[in-house]
Amino acid sequence: MTQGNDAATAHAWAALGGRAGRAESVTYEGAGEVLAARLPVRELARATVGVCSLAAAELLALRRGVPVPAVRVREGAVATAFVSERYLRIDGRALTGFAPLSGFWRAADGWVRTHANYPHHRARLLSALDIRDAGDGPTTARRLADELATRPAREIQETVYAAGGLAVAVASTPAEPTVPLSPGGGAPPLAEIRSAGGGAAEAGAAGVRAPLSLPPAALPAEGVRVLDLTRVISGPVATRTLALLGADVLRVDSPRLPEQPDAHTDTGPGKRSTLLDLSAAPDRQVFEELLDTADVVVTGYRPGALDPHGLAPDALLARRPGLIVAQLCAWGWSGPWAARRGFDSLVQAASGIAASEAAADGHPGALPAQALDHGTGYLIAAGILRSLTDRQMTGEGRHLRFSLAGTASWLLRGVGHTPVEGGPYDPAPWLTETPSAYGPLRHALTPVHYDGAPVTWSHPPTRWGTDLPRWS
Repeated sequence: MTQGNDAATAHAWAALGGRAGRAESVTYEGAGEVLAARLPVRELARATVGVCSLAAAELLALRRGVPVPAVRVREGAVATAFVSERYLRIDGRALTGFAPLSGFWRAADGWVRTHANYPHHRARLLSALDIRDAGDGPTTARRLADELATRPAREIQETVYAAGGLAVAVASTPAEPTVPLSPGGGAPPLAEIRSAGGGAAEAGAAGVRAPLSLPPAALPAEGVRVLDLTRVISGPVATRTLALLGADVLRVDSPRLPEQPDAHTDTGPGKRSTLLDLSAAPDRQVFEELLDTADVVVTGYRPGALDPHGLAPDALLARRPGLIVAQLCAWGWSGPWAARRGFDSLVQAASGIAASEAAADGHPGALPAQALDHGTGYLIAAGILRSLTDRQMTGEGRHLRFSLAGTASWLLRGVGHTPVEGGPYDPAPWLTETPSAYGPLRHALTPVHYDGAPVTWSHPPTRWGTDLPRWS
């Protein structure tokens, strides 16, 4: 059975500036009670994939001069993709989940959530609390638990943050988040969109060639050049989706900030990966040449972190009229926590999601997927595709901003439950096997779908940081 005229899809489509009424054409094929939770996770997940699929279909139709292809999203594919890291097998090996020091811990007056998956975050957490590291065995975890139990949750939060680590006090209810997400205390928006200049006149005045109008093509984003300056899950999911749809995506990382190989394997299909040190003159020159011929720049670092390298959105749009700049952060763009580091699990904890999903004994809970990460990733991809459609008609660039906090607020307050249809759920149809440089991969297929859409990526992930810094 299929469902259409979905309220969450219509809301997300409107937030992205989509044409009124077009979202009503998106239909969904049920797979039973997938992504089951107290909060409407299934409805959020399918809506984000739905608007991404519709944005892809809309751009393809414009480029080819044909009607918009039908969009039907399968909830089984969505549920599988939203936990893609759990289904991924690398030469038969499953991925490691959260690190031993990442999780919920009792504080003197409540709970805290820590994130210590990266070695440098682990080291800062322990240093901030004066805990001697005894390795990944139970001793260090016990020492951490004992220390946290003696301190108030907000004191832990601020002490660890001051040391560059990651810990947040867990909100006791969704109505009282522990993090101020906006100056007035209101909810951050799902998306912030600002048009920028473009066109031949401005390009000539700036002395830089503007992105060209896109010719007819077999895929929506074919010929689009994307500089991917993102990490972990959300941003890489967005750029992975653009690569699926034909974009030439080049991920750029600093050689001083290694990525976890397993995370890259999950989000790297269809893309290439290179290392450039933007503080070194030779690498900076290479990056400038890439930037001068890019169509899209996607960043996933804290607000202001890339500004010293000349990558502030206004600077980018001034030098490259018609460019599309999409930014992602954790905590929103205007609140007092905007510049802080954050991850999906921490935003769940601080926003009240963990309280909504708590167990009967009061232990904070978690969503059945890192849905803020994955959902925001599909929203970013949808926003970029919509911006490419608008640029095709107006020549204007676009500045897009998204946050995990904005998606969390939408889940808590803006998405409604819908009836469960279909089932039972079987992930098998949405998994495939592919050879790669890492060995044989079993991985999730894309949930993005319109009539004629690609089923999987053009190539598997390359090894992190090993590709040449140039366009295909």
